[in-house]
Amino acid sequence: MEHSLVITMTFIAYLILMLAIGYVAYQRTSNSSDYFLGGRSLGPWPAALSAGASDMSGWLLLGLPGYAMSAGFEAFWLAGGLLLGFWGNWVLMARRLRVYTIISNDSLTLPEFFANRFRDNSRLLQVISAFFILLFFLFYTSSGLVAGGKLFETVFGLDYTWAVVIGALCVISYTLFGGFLAVSWTDLVQGLLMAAALLIVPIVALDGSFGSVFTDMEAINPQLLDMFTDSKGEALSWIAIVSLLAWGLGYFGQPHILARFAAIRSNRDIPAARRIAVTWSGLSQLGALLVGFVGLLYVTANMGGELGDSEKIFMVLVNALFHPVIAGILLAAILAAVMSTADSQLLVSSSALAEDFYKALVKRDATPEQVVKVGRYAVIAISFVALALALTPDSSVLGLVSYAWAGFGASFGPALLLALYWKRMNRNGALAGIIVGGVTIVVWKQLSGGLFDIYEIVPGILFSTIAIVVATLLSPAPEADIVAEFERMESELDNDEVAGRESA
Repeated sequence: MEHSLVITMTFIAYLILMLAIGYVAYQRTSNSSDYFLGGRSLGPWPAALSAGASDMSGWLLLGLPGYAMSAGFEAFWLAGGLLLGFWGNWVLMARRLRVYTIISNDSLTLPEFFANRFRDNSRLLQVISAFFILLFFLFYTSSGLVAGGKLFETVFGLDYTWAVVIGALCVISYTLFGGFLAVSWTDLVQGLLMAAALLIVPIVALDGSFGSVFTDMEAINPQLLDMFTDSKGEALSWIAIVSLLAWGLGYFGQPHILARFAAIRSNRDIPAARRIAVTWSGLSQLGALLVGFVGLLYVTANMGGELGDSEKIFMVLVNALFHPVIAGILLAAILAAVMSTADSQLLVSSSALAEDFYKALVKRDATPEQVVKVGRYAVIAISFVALALALTPDSSVLGLVSYAWAGFGASFGPALLLALYWKRMNRNGALAGIIVGGVTIVVWKQLSGGLFDIYEIVPGILFSTIAIVVATLLSPAPEADIVAEFERMESELDNDEVAGRESA
């Protein structure tokens, strides 16, 4: 009873801190640029850790350790692909996306950027993009609520339904009022807490002696130490390896991560932010893998090798190894991971409804205050739908994330990369790529056997790229003013002072 009370008090203190940050951000949120991009004012530390924390979500503390516990060294393929993709996203996307969204009529959302980039006055491109954002974010946000539900269920013994509802209320409360600044500032705190928790838990569990991990794992099952076989000793197929590495390709189309690039205050901050972000990601994923490996040893030695749900291994270790005060802080890291991603996803989804549906189709002359109000209503509406999807107790965090991750990667990754690098690309190409990529993910997910077992992001990105190139080359070249804007973007890449209206 005392153990649970101490953890509860720690959780409450943590939530009060996050809400205080949200309130301060609320005082600085006066228009849609503030609410959706923080006035493009992020420095390197909040930009880096916000990008990382909003990326990793609850799956970093639940899904990845659970996968490592079950699969052993096979999990290095997944972590390696993600780290390489995360680095490539900063290298290829950050500077160009920041500059081009400013030049392209100071675009605040990804759909708005596509519409402005290709002069789509019909707004069809903007609306189609927003549709796929809403579709896949429902699953992504739902994964965060599932992670929160598992946390409250395990720690406090709550019924799963009530656990998910409480977790959802925690996320909605400060996203609703603070907007992008609240999300980014809390992500800075939460990102540091997540990394610290993932490194502290395995260090304490092993008393600093990591060499024994692999010896003990070999004694349990030597196949766990082989990156080229699964836990049963069967050789990993090329489909399995490509599927794991292909997770890294998803980064190029994740709207909640890309928004951080657009919000950085200056081009000169990007190299420092990239170094911070990649270091954070590498250390956090290494810690998550070690938690899984150590968890396997603990469960084998103390629980007869049976846990039931491997995604709860982080919570099991924390409860077993730490004083209630420390346990409360470390378990709050899971809530941090859930909140840091779910709030970002809710914000991007609300911006899609407010900027890309309401303002684009319903009321084009809407004031910034009206757009922000619609955005806040959208947060509530989207949360209820995601909550409904999360109320299935056997939902897998990693499973929900993998579907949404593939959806964004295929829908927007090829279209955005080519829009930033290919002067010839036009509106028809962008529209074809987004539709083909999104539809491929939905269809491929329903198929299985043989080649259809490959992770759907691979065919999604391939078919999307082909559709963009073919549709672009079969239609007229872009108009001269569109080409001139692209060339201006190229010329501004080395200008550290280029700024949007709100940050000028």
